[in-house]
Amino acid sequence: MSLLHNDAQREPFAVASHFRDDFYAGLTARRDELFELTDALLCADGPVRTPVDLTLLAEHRRGHGALYEALNRGRIDAGRLRRTLAALPQPKAADGRLVLAVDVSNWLRPDAECSADRLFCHTYGRSKDQHLMIPGWPYSFVAALESGRMSWCQLLDAVRLGPAGDVAEVTAVQVRRVVQDLIAGGRWRPGELDILIVFDAGYDAPRMAHLLHGLPVEVLGRMRSDRVMRRPVPVPWISLPQGGRPPKHGKEFRFAKPESWGEPDTATTQVTDRYGTAQTMAWDRIHPRLTTRSAWIGHDGELPILEGTLIRLQVDHLPGGGDPLPVWLWSSKTGMTGADVDLRWQAFLRRFDLEHTFRMIKQTLGWTRPKVRTPEAADRWTWLVITAHTQLRLTRPLAEDLRRPWEKPAEPGRLTPARVRRGFRNLRPALSCPARAPKHTRPGPGRPLGSKNRRLATRYDVGKTVKRPETITERDQARP
Repeated sequence: MSLLHNDAQREPFAVASHFRDDFYAGLTARRDELFELTDALLCADGPVRTPVDLTLLAEHRRGHGALYEALNRGRIDAGRLRRTLAALPQPKAADGRLVLAVDVSNWLRPDAECSADRLFCHTYGRSKDQHLMIPGWPYSFVAALESGRMSWCQLLDAVRLGPAGDVAEVTAVQVRRVVQDLIAGGRWRPGELDILIVFDAGYDAPRMAHLLHGLPVEVLGRMRSDRVMRRPVPVPWISLPQGGRPPKHGKEFRFAKPESWGEPDTATTQVTDRYGTAQTMAWDRIHPRLTTRSAWIGHDGELPILEGTLIRLQVDHLPGGGDPLPVWLWSSKTGMTGADVDLRWQAFLRRFDLEHTFRMIKQTLGWTRPKVRTPEAADRWTWLVITAHTQLRLTRPLAEDLRRPWEKPAEPGRLTPARVRRGFRNLRPALSCPARAPKHTRPGPGRPLGSKNRRLATRYDVGKTVKRPETITERDQARP
Protein backbone atom coordinates (compact mmCIF):
# COMPACT_ATOMS: atom_id res chain seq x y z
CA MET A 1 0.00 0.00 0.00
CA SER A 2 1.42 3.37 -0.99
CA LEU A 3 1.91 6.35 1.31
CA LEU A 4 -0.51 8.33 -0.87
CA HIS A 5 -3.19 5.74 -0.19
CA ASN A 6 -2.49 5.98 3.55
CA ASP A 7 -2.93 9.74 3.43
CA ALA A 8 -6.21 9.39 1.53
CA GLN A 9 -7.58 7.06 4.20
CA ARG A 10 -6.39 9.14 7.15
CA GLU A 11 -9.00 11.89 6.70
CA PRO A 12 -12.10 9.57 6.70
CA PHE A 13 -10.77 7.88 9.84
CA ALA A 14 -10.31 11.27 11.50
CA VAL A 15 -13.78 12.51 10.53
CA ALA A 16 -15.46 9.30 11.71
CA SER A 17 -13.51 9.28 14.99
CA HIS A 18 -14.35 12.93 15.66
CA PHE A 19 -18.03 12.22 15.03
CA ARG A 20 -17.94 9.28 17.46
CA ASP A 21 -16.39 11.48 20.14
CA ASP A 22 -19.06 14.15 19.62
CA PHE A 23 -21.78 11.52 19.75
CA TYR A 24 -20.43 10.15 23.03
CA ALA A 25 -20.27 13.65 24.50
CA GLY A 26 -23.97 14.15 23.65
CA LEU A 27 -25.01 11.11 25.68
CA THR A 28 -25.81 12.56 29.10
CA ALA A 29 -27.09 9.43 30.88
CA ARG A 30 -26.19 5.74 30.38
CA ARG A 31 -23.70 6.96 27.80
CA ASP A 32 -21.43 3.92 27.80
CA GLU A 33 -24.28 1.50 27.20
CA LEU A 34 -25.86 3.65 24.47
CA PHE A 35 -22.51 3.99 22.72
CA GLU A 36 -21.78 0.26 22.83
CA LEU A 37 -25.32 -0.50 21.68
CA THR A 38 -24.72 1.63 18.59
CA ASP A 39 -21.48 -0.22 17.88
CA ALA A 40 -23.30 -3.53 18.25
CA LEU A 41 -25.83 -2.32 15.67
CA LEU A 42 -22.97 -1.77 13.23
CA CYS A 43 -21.05 -4.98 13.95
CA ALA A 44 -23.91 -7.48 13.99
CA ASP A 45 -23.94 -10.17 11.32
CA GLY A 46 -27.09 -9.87 9.26
CA PRO A 47 -30.28 -7.94 10.00
CA VAL A 48 -31.15 -6.95 13.56
CA ARG A 49 -34.12 -9.01 14.70
CA THR A 50 -34.34 -7.86 18.33
CA PRO A 51 -32.14 -5.53 20.40
CA VAL A 52 -31.48 -8.13 23.08
CA ASP A 53 -29.54 -10.23 20.55
CA LEU A 54 -27.04 -7.38 20.30
CA THR A 55 -25.96 -7.96 23.91
CA LEU A 56 -24.38 -11.26 22.84
CA LEU A 57 -21.81 -9.56 20.60
CA ALA A 58 -18.24 -8.95 21.70
CA GLU A 59 -18.61 -5.20 21.04
CA HIS A 60 -21.37 -5.07 23.68
CA ARG A 61 -19.66 -5.66 27.03
CA ARG A 62 -22.70 -5.19 29.25
CA GLY A 63 -25.73 -7.33 29.97
CA HIS A 64 -29.25 -7.19 28.62
CA GLY A 65 -30.46 -5.34 31.72
CA ALA A 66 -28.22 -2.39 30.90
CA LEU A 67 -29.72 -2.29 27.40
CA TYR A 68 -33.29 -1.93 28.64
CA GLU A 69 -32.21 0.56 31.29
CA ALA A 70 -30.47 2.71 28.67
CA LEU A 71 -33.44 2.70 26.29
CA ASN A 72 -35.93 3.50 29.04
CA ARG A 73 -33.93 5.97 31.15
CA GLY A 74 -31.00 7.09 29.05
CA ARG A 75 -30.70 10.65 27.82
CA ILE A 76 -29.47 11.95 24.48
CA ASP A 77 -28.82 15.63 23.80
CA ALA A 78 -30.77 15.71 20.54
CA GLY A 79 -29.98 19.38 19.88
CA ARG A 80 -26.25 18.77 20.07
CA LEU A 81 -26.52 15.67 17.88
CA ARG A 82 -28.47 17.63 15.27
CA ARG A 83 -25.77 20.29 15.15
CA THR A 84 -23.09 17.62 14.88
CA LEU A 85 -24.87 16.00 11.94
CA ALA A 86 -25.32 19.35 10.20
CA ALA A 87 -21.62 20.21 10.60
CA LEU A 88 -20.51 17.06 8.74
CA PRO A 89 -19.52 17.25 5.05
CA GLN A 90 -22.83 17.23 3.19
CA PRO A 91 -23.55 15.79 -0.26
CA LYS A 92 -24.53 18.30 -2.94
CA ALA A 93 -26.33 18.23 -6.26
CA ALA A 94 -24.73 18.62 -9.67
CA ASP A 95 -25.12 22.41 -9.58
CA GLY A 96 -23.42 22.63 -6.16
CA ARG A 97 -26.49 23.30 -4.03
CA LEU A 98 -27.78 21.41 -1.01
CA VAL A 99 -30.89 19.33 -1.68
CA LEU A 100 -32.94 18.24 1.34
CA ALA A 101 -35.74 15.69 1.22
CA VAL A 102 -38.55 15.55 3.79
CA ASP A 103 -40.72 12.49 4.26
CA VAL A 104 -42.59 10.53 6.94
CA SER A 105 -41.93 6.90 7.85
CA ASN A 106 -44.12 4.98 10.27
CA TRP A 107 -43.19 2.80 13.23
CA LEU A 108 -46.31 0.64 13.39
CA ARG A 109 -47.50 -0.46 16.86
CA PRO A 110 -51.04 -1.82 16.33
CA ASP A 111 -51.16 -3.94 19.53
CA ALA A 112 -49.40 -1.52 21.91
CA GLU A 113 -52.44 -0.28 23.81
CA CYS A 114 -50.24 0.90 26.69
CA SER A 115 -48.09 3.11 24.45
CA ALA A 116 -48.97 6.80 24.37
CA ASP A 117 -49.06 9.27 21.47
CA ARG A 118 -49.98 6.76 18.79
CA LEU A 119 -51.61 8.00 15.60
CA PHE A 120 -53.34 6.30 12.70
CA CYS A 121 -50.59 5.79 10.10
CA HIS A 122 -51.39 5.46 6.42
CA THR A 123 -50.05 2.23 4.91
CA TYR A 124 -50.58 0.37 1.66
CA GLY A 125 -52.15 -3.08 1.68
CA ARG A 126 -51.21 -6.04 -0.45
CA SER A 127 -54.19 -5.64 -2.76
CA LYS A 128 -54.36 -3.03 -5.49
CA ASP A 129 -55.46 0.42 -4.27
CA GLN A 130 -55.85 -0.89 -0.71
CA HIS A 131 -55.12 1.68 1.99
CA LEU A 132 -54.95 0.78 5.67
CA MET A 133 -54.82 3.03 8.73
CA ILE A 134 -52.74 1.26 11.42
CA PRO A 135 -51.83 2.71 14.84
CA GLY A 136 -48.20 3.64 15.27
CA TRP A 137 -45.67 6.43 15.67
CA PRO A 138 -45.05 8.50 12.52
CA TYR A 139 -41.59 10.08 12.26
CA SER A 140 -40.68 13.00 10.02
CA PHE A 141 -37.17 12.68 8.57
CA VAL A 142 -34.98 15.30 6.89
CA ALA A 143 -32.07 14.06 4.78
CA ALA A 144 -29.49 15.58 2.43
CA LEU A 145 -29.57 13.89 -0.99
CA GLU A 146 -26.61 12.98 -3.15
CA SER A 147 -26.31 13.48 -6.90
CA GLY A 148 -26.91 10.43 -9.03
CA ARG A 149 -29.01 7.34 -8.47
CA MET A 150 -27.87 5.55 -5.31
CA SER A 151 -29.08 4.32 -1.93
CA TRP A 152 -27.10 6.81 0.20
CA CYS A 153 -28.23 10.00 1.88
CA GLN A 154 -27.31 11.89 5.05
CA LEU A 155 -30.02 11.78 7.72
CA LEU A 156 -30.07 15.12 9.54
CA ASP A 157 -33.10 15.02 11.82
CA ALA A 158 -36.06 12.93 12.94
CA VAL A 159 -39.12 14.20 14.80
CA ARG A 160 -41.98 12.10 16.07
CA LEU A 161 -45.34 13.57 15.07
CA GLY A 162 -47.57 13.83 18.12
CA PRO A 163 -51.35 13.82 18.48
CA ALA A 164 -51.58 17.53 19.31
CA GLY A 165 -49.50 19.10 16.54
CA ASP A 166 -50.20 20.15 12.97
CA VAL A 167 -48.05 18.13 10.56
CA ALA A 168 -47.17 21.10 8.33
CA GLU A 169 -46.30 23.41 11.22
CA VAL A 170 -44.21 20.76 13.01
CA THR A 171 -42.38 19.95 9.77
CA ALA A 172 -41.75 23.65 9.09
CA VAL A 173 -40.19 24.09 12.54
CA GLN A 174 -38.08 21.00 11.94
CA VAL A 175 -36.85 22.14 8.52
CA ARG A 176 -36.16 25.65 9.79
CA ARG A 177 -34.02 24.24 12.60
CA VAL A 178 -32.08 22.02 10.18
CA VAL A 179 -31.40 24.91 7.79
CA GLN A 180 -30.23 27.12 10.64
CA ASP A 181 -27.91 24.34 11.85
CA LEU A 182 -26.49 23.96 8.34
CA ILE A 183 -25.81 27.68 8.17
CA ALA A 184 -24.23 27.69 11.66
CA GLY A 185 -22.09 24.69 10.69
CA GLY A 186 -20.71 26.48 7.63
CA ARG A 187 -22.44 24.22 5.09
CA TRP A 188 -24.23 27.16 3.48
CA ARG A 189 -22.86 30.66 3.08
CA PRO A 190 -24.37 33.89 1.70
CA GLY A 191 -23.98 34.08 -2.04
CA GLU A 192 -24.48 30.36 -2.64
CA LEU A 193 -27.53 28.87 -4.33
CA ASP A 194 -30.63 28.49 -2.19
CA ILE A 195 -31.14 25.16 -0.45
CA LEU A 196 -33.68 23.08 -2.37
CA ILE A 197 -36.20 21.29 -0.13
CA VAL A 198 -38.22 18.53 -1.79
CA PHE A 199 -41.63 17.44 -0.48
CA ASP A 200 -44.01 14.75 -1.66
CA ALA A 201 -47.73 15.11 -2.31
CA GLY A 202 -48.55 14.72 1.40
CA TYR A 203 -47.48 18.33 1.99
CA ASP A 204 -49.00 21.50 0.58
CA ALA A 205 -45.98 23.05 -1.17
CA PRO A 206 -47.30 26.66 -1.25
CA ARG A 207 -48.09 26.55 2.46
CA MET A 208 -44.66 25.11 3.26
CA ALA A 209 -43.08 27.95 1.26
CA HIS A 210 -45.09 30.42 3.34
CA LEU A 211 -44.07 28.78 6.64
CA LEU A 212 -40.39 28.77 5.60
CA HIS A 213 -40.38 32.40 4.49
CA GLY A 214 -37.21 34.25 5.42
CA LEU A 215 -34.84 31.32 4.92
CA PRO A 216 -32.48 30.86 1.93
CA VAL A 217 -34.54 27.93 0.67
CA GLU A 218 -36.58 26.97 -2.37
CA VAL A 219 -39.55 24.65 -1.88
CA LEU A 220 -40.31 21.98 -4.47
CA GLY A 221 -43.30 19.75 -3.95
CA ARG A 222 -45.55 17.37 -5.79
CA MET A 223 -49.14 18.47 -6.38
CA ARG A 224 -52.30 16.42 -6.63
CA SER A 225 -53.53 15.90 -10.17
CA ASP A 226 -56.97 17.35 -9.36
CA ARG A 227 -55.75 20.71 -8.05
CA VAL A 228 -57.07 24.04 -9.31
CA MET A 229 -54.73 27.03 -9.22
CA ARG A 230 -54.75 30.56 -10.60
CA ARG A 231 -52.81 32.48 -13.19
CA PRO A 232 -51.37 35.94 -12.48
CA VAL A 233 -53.40 39.03 -13.27
CA PRO A 234 -52.51 40.40 -16.73
CA VAL A 235 -50.37 43.53 -16.69
CA PRO A 236 -51.43 46.17 -17.56
CA TRP A 237 -54.94 45.54 -16.28
CA ILE A 238 -57.74 47.06 -18.34
CA SER A 239 -60.59 48.08 -16.07
CA LEU A 240 -64.12 47.09 -16.90
CA PRO A 241 -66.62 49.80 -17.97
CA GLN A 242 -68.44 49.56 -14.64
CA GLY A 243 -65.17 50.20 -12.78
CA GLY A 244 -63.89 48.41 -9.70
CA ARG A 245 -60.50 47.43 -8.36
CA PRO A 246 -58.26 44.99 -10.23
CA PRO A 247 -58.70 41.33 -9.28
CA LYS A 248 -56.14 39.53 -7.16
CA HIS A 249 -56.22 36.32 -9.16
CA GLY A 250 -56.19 35.55 -12.85
CA LYS A 251 -58.00 32.79 -14.73
CA GLU A 252 -58.28 29.28 -13.40
CA PHE A 253 -55.64 26.66 -14.15
CA ARG A 254 -57.21 23.22 -13.80
CA PHE A 255 -54.77 20.34 -13.86
CA ALA A 256 -57.41 17.95 -15.23
CA LYS A 257 -58.51 20.29 -18.08
CA PRO A 258 -55.83 20.84 -20.74
CA GLU A 259 -57.91 23.58 -22.37
CA SER A 260 -57.27 25.78 -19.32
CA TRP A 261 -53.48 25.46 -19.51
CA GLY A 262 -52.65 27.72 -22.39
CA GLU A 263 -49.16 27.92 -23.85
CA PRO A 264 -46.35 27.05 -21.42
CA ASP A 265 -43.66 29.59 -20.64
CA THR A 266 -40.97 26.89 -20.87
CA ALA A 267 -40.92 23.43 -22.49
CA THR A 268 -38.07 20.90 -22.49
CA THR A 269 -37.44 17.39 -23.80
CA GLN A 270 -34.77 14.97 -22.55
CA VAL A 271 -33.97 11.33 -23.34
CA THR A 272 -33.28 9.23 -20.21
CA ASP A 273 -32.16 5.63 -19.73
CA ARG A 274 -34.84 4.62 -17.20
CA TYR A 275 -37.86 6.61 -18.32
CA GLY A 276 -37.40 7.11 -22.04
CA THR A 277 -38.27 10.56 -23.33
CA ALA A 278 -39.11 13.01 -20.54
CA GLN A 279 -41.17 16.00 -21.61
CA THR A 280 -41.83 18.96 -19.33
CA MET A 281 -43.99 22.04 -19.57
CA ALA A 282 -43.69 24.92 -17.09
CA TRP A 283 -45.93 27.88 -16.35
CA ASP A 284 -44.63 30.87 -14.42
CA ARG A 285 -46.31 32.69 -11.50
CA ILE A 286 -49.00 30.08 -10.83
CA HIS A 287 -50.49 30.35 -7.35
CA PRO A 288 -53.36 28.86 -5.30
CA ARG A 289 -56.42 30.89 -4.40
CA LEU A 290 -56.40 30.78 -0.61
CA THR A 291 -59.50 31.00 1.58
CA THR A 292 -59.90 31.42 5.33
CA ARG A 293 -60.62 27.80 6.10
CA SER A 294 -58.86 24.49 6.63
CA ALA A 295 -55.12 25.11 7.14
CA TRP A 296 -55.52 28.88 6.79
CA ILE A 297 -58.33 29.23 9.35
CA GLY A 298 -55.94 30.68 11.91
CA HIS A 299 -54.29 33.21 9.59
CA ASP A 300 -54.73 36.83 10.64
CA GLY A 301 -54.80 39.61 8.11
CA GLU A 302 -54.94 39.44 4.34
CA LEU A 303 -54.17 36.07 2.78
CA PRO A 304 -50.90 36.03 0.82
CA ILE A 305 -50.45 35.32 -2.88
CA LEU A 306 -47.87 32.55 -3.15
CA GLU A 307 -46.58 32.55 -6.73
CA GLY A 308 -44.29 29.90 -8.15
CA THR A 309 -43.51 27.79 -11.19
CA LEU A 310 -45.80 24.90 -12.08
CA ILE A 311 -44.12 21.97 -13.86
CA ARG A 312 -45.80 19.07 -15.65
CA LEU A 313 -43.57 16.01 -16.23
CA GLN A 314 -44.54 13.22 -18.65
CA VAL A 315 -42.36 10.18 -19.40
CA ASP A 316 -42.67 7.31 -21.86
CA HIS A 317 -42.47 4.40 -19.44
CA LEU A 318 -41.61 3.48 -15.85
CA PRO A 319 -38.79 1.12 -14.79
CA GLY A 320 -41.32 -1.29 -13.29
CA GLY A 321 -43.57 -1.27 -16.33
CA GLY A 322 -46.48 0.63 -14.76
CA ASP A 323 -48.68 3.26 -16.34
CA PRO A 324 -46.69 6.54 -16.48
CA LEU A 325 -49.15 9.14 -15.24
CA PRO A 326 -48.08 12.79 -15.45
CA VAL A 327 -46.42 14.34 -12.40
CA TRP A 328 -47.23 17.90 -11.34
CA LEU A 329 -44.58 19.85 -9.42
CA TRP A 330 -44.69 23.33 -7.90
CA SER A 331 -41.59 25.36 -7.08
CA SER A 332 -41.48 28.55 -5.06
CA LYS A 333 -39.01 30.04 -7.55
CA THR A 334 -40.28 32.08 -10.48
CA GLY A 335 -38.69 33.01 -13.80
CA MET A 336 -37.13 29.61 -14.51
CA THR A 337 -35.28 28.69 -17.67
CA GLY A 338 -35.39 25.32 -19.38
CA ALA A 339 -32.24 24.18 -17.57
CA ASP A 340 -33.77 25.20 -14.23
CA VAL A 341 -36.89 23.16 -14.95
CA ASP A 342 -34.85 20.05 -15.79
CA LEU A 343 -32.86 20.38 -12.57
CA ARG A 344 -36.08 20.57 -10.53
CA TRP A 345 -37.72 17.40 -11.80
CA GLN A 346 -34.43 15.52 -11.62
CA ALA A 347 -34.03 16.63 -8.00
CA PHE A 348 -37.56 15.41 -7.27
CA LEU A 349 -36.70 11.95 -8.63
CA ARG A 350 -33.68 11.89 -6.31
CA ARG A 351 -36.11 12.18 -3.39
CA PHE A 352 -36.91 8.49 -3.78
CA ASP A 353 -33.37 7.68 -2.58
CA LEU A 354 -34.74 8.37 0.88
CA GLU A 355 -37.06 5.37 0.45
CA HIS A 356 -33.98 3.12 0.12
CA THR A 357 -32.71 4.54 3.41
CA PHE A 358 -36.03 3.81 5.13
CA ARG A 359 -35.93 0.24 3.91
CA MET A 360 -32.33 -0.15 5.05
CA ILE A 361 -32.83 1.16 8.59
CA LYS A 362 -35.97 -0.95 8.99
CA GLN A 363 -34.86 -4.23 7.46
CA THR A 364 -31.12 -4.19 8.27
CA LEU A 365 -30.64 -1.95 11.32
CA GLY A 366 -33.97 -2.98 12.86
CA TRP A 367 -35.37 0.50 13.49
CA THR A 368 -38.95 -0.70 14.09
CA ARG A 369 -38.03 -4.04 15.70
CA PRO A 370 -37.97 -3.10 19.44
CA LYS A 371 -41.26 -3.43 21.29
CA VAL A 372 -40.65 -0.44 23.53
CA ARG A 373 -43.56 0.94 25.49
CA THR A 374 -42.87 4.66 25.81
CA PRO A 375 -42.46 7.06 22.87
CA GLU A 376 -39.39 8.54 24.61
CA ALA A 377 -37.64 5.15 24.35
CA ALA A 378 -38.59 5.03 20.67
CA ASP A 379 -36.99 8.44 20.18
CA ARG A 380 -33.73 7.26 21.78
CA TRP A 381 -33.60 4.15 19.60
CA THR A 382 -34.30 6.27 16.52
CA TRP A 383 -31.34 8.54 17.25
CA LEU A 384 -29.09 5.51 17.75
CA VAL A 385 -30.13 4.17 14.34
CA ILE A 386 -29.49 7.56 12.71
CA THR A 387 -26.05 7.70 14.33
CA ALA A 388 -25.24 4.18 13.13
CA HIS A 389 -26.30 5.02 9.58
CA THR A 390 -24.18 8.19 9.66
CA GLN A 391 -21.10 6.20 10.70
CA LEU A 392 -21.65 3.88 7.75
CA ARG A 393 -21.67 6.85 5.43
CA LEU A 394 -18.50 8.31 6.95
CA THR A 395 -16.61 5.01 6.67
CA ARG A 396 -17.83 4.28 3.15
CA PRO A 397 -14.46 5.22 1.52
CA LEU A 398 -12.67 2.82 3.89
CA ALA A 399 -14.83 -0.29 3.55
CA GLU A 400 -13.92 -3.30 1.43
CA ASP A 401 -16.43 -5.21 -0.65
CA LEU A 402 -17.09 -8.31 1.50
CA ARG A 403 -19.62 -9.71 -0.93
CA ARG A 404 -21.35 -13.05 -0.82
CA PRO A 405 -20.36 -15.64 -3.46
CA TRP A 406 -23.63 -15.11 -5.32
CA GLU A 407 -23.41 -11.30 -5.33
CA LYS A 408 -21.99 -9.23 -8.14
CA PRO A 409 -18.88 -7.12 -7.49
CA ALA A 410 -19.63 -3.47 -6.79
CA GLU A 411 -17.87 -0.62 -8.51
CA PRO A 412 -15.41 1.45 -6.42
CA GLY A 413 -17.36 3.97 -4.35
CA ARG A 414 -20.69 2.26 -5.10
CA LEU A 415 -21.00 0.00 -2.06
CA THR A 416 -24.45 -0.10 -0.53
CA PRO A 417 -24.93 0.67 3.19
CA ALA A 418 -25.50 -3.02 3.93
CA ARG A 419 -22.17 -3.97 2.32
CA VAL A 420 -20.30 -1.25 4.18
CA ARG A 421 -21.79 -2.57 7.42
CA ARG A 422 -20.27 -6.01 6.81
CA GLY A 423 -16.78 -4.59 7.10
CA PHE A 424 -17.37 -2.12 9.94
CA ARG A 425 -16.11 -4.61 12.52
CA ASN A 426 -12.72 -4.56 10.79
CA LEU A 427 -12.63 -0.74 10.84
CA ARG A 428 -13.79 -0.28 14.43
CA PRO A 429 -10.39 -0.94 16.12
CA ALA A 430 -8.90 2.01 14.21
CA LEU A 431 -11.70 4.37 15.28
CA SER A 432 -12.14 6.23 18.53
CA CYS A 433 -13.97 4.19 21.22
CA PRO A 434 -14.49 6.45 24.26
CA ALA A 435 -16.87 4.09 26.09
CA ARG A 436 -15.51 2.92 29.45
CA ALA A 437 -15.23 -0.69 30.52
CA PRO A 438 -18.15 -1.96 32.60
CA LYS A 439 -17.82 -2.29 36.37
CA HIS A 440 -18.38 -5.61 38.06
CA THR A 441 -21.85 -5.74 39.63
CA ARG A 442 -24.32 -8.31 40.83
CA PRO A 443 -27.88 -8.52 39.54
CA GLY A 444 -30.65 -7.27 41.80
CA PRO A 445 -33.16 -9.55 43.55
CA GLY A 446 -35.91 -8.77 41.07
CA ARG A 447 -39.57 -9.51 41.72
CA PRO A 448 -40.21 -12.15 44.42
CA LEU A 449 -41.02 -15.56 43.06
CA GLY A 450 -44.76 -16.09 42.65
CA SER A 451 -45.74 -12.41 43.02
CA LYS A 452 -47.94 -10.70 40.46
CA ASN A 453 -47.84 -7.25 38.99
CA ARG A 454 -50.55 -5.23 40.72
CA ARG A 455 -49.86 -1.97 38.86
CA LEU A 456 -51.92 -2.06 35.71
CA ALA A 457 -50.50 -0.02 32.86
CA THR A 458 -52.52 2.87 31.50
CA ARG A 459 -54.35 2.35 28.21
CA TYR A 460 -54.25 5.18 25.68
CA ASP A 461 -56.55 6.11 22.83
CA VAL A 462 -55.26 6.40 19.26
CA GLY A 463 -55.57 9.52 17.14
CA LYS A 464 -55.44 13.27 17.30
CA THR A 465 -56.34 15.00 20.54
CA VAL A 466 -56.76 18.52 19.12
CA LYS A 467 -59.45 19.37 16.59
CA ARG A 468 -58.87 22.21 14.16
CA PRO A 469 -61.73 24.75 13.97
CA GLU A 470 -63.67 24.50 10.74
CA THR A 471 -65.31 27.93 10.70
CA ILE A 472 -64.29 31.45 11.63
CA THR A 473 -66.87 31.42 14.45
CA GLU A 474 -65.31 28.31 15.99
CA ARG A 475 -61.89 29.87 15.65
CA ASP A 476 -62.93 33.06 17.43
CA GLN A 477 -64.64 31.11 20.22
CA ALA A 478 -61.52 28.99 20.80
CA ARG A 479 -59.27 32.03 21.17
CA PRO A 480 -58.85 33.44 24.70
